[in-house]
Amino acid sequence: MTNSKRKNAFFILKAFLGLFLMAFGLEAFAEAPEPPDFTSLTEAVDFSTVKTALMAIMAALAAVFIVSRGGSMILRKIGGR
Repeated sequence: MTNSKRKNAFFILKAFLGLFLMAFGLEAFAEAPEPPDFTSLTEAVDFSTVKTALMAIMAALAAVFIVSRGGSMILRKIGGR
């Protein structure tokens, strides 16, 4: 078997293996589980007032800021700067 035939055979083997793994890997996602139920958390809050809506928006912005700042701190630690 020549070198080019060996490379072609290896490529075909990898392609079939990839298709096999993809086909059986997708089967695991065929039946999605139920999403989490947050009604017990959201029942106590009345979202009909403007104050509550503004507080929810500010909390979401604060969460984005905190995640961004934490991510940059972690990247600085990894990078050594």
